[in-house]
Amino acid sequence: MFVFGNFLQAVALILSYVLWAYMWIVIGAVIISWVGADPYNPIVRFLHQATEPVFYRVRRYLPMSGWGLDFSPIIVLLAIYFTRAFLIRSLMDLAQRLR
Repeated sequence: MFVFGNFLQAVALILSYVLWAYMWIVIGAVIISWVGADPYNPIVRFLHQATEPVFYRVRRYLPMSGWGLDFSPIIVLLAIYFTRAFLIRSLMDLAQRLR
């Protein structure tokens, strides 16, 4: 059980880093959308390709009632925060109990 506890802790740590990095990618995409950067810039293209599929899935369920505001990045960031607060901590607690 000690080995499985270490494995679970490593998975939780890697997942936490991935979610942390994606959070900054989302923030970067939001900032780029405000600035209106060159769409042919490789960084802008990467941010768009990394975030748009997730934003699209969230937008399908959000009513866009003429406000002109895109709330999908906020929903994605809240989902990331929730996942880090709930799932990562739960995995870390379980890993500690298995040690």
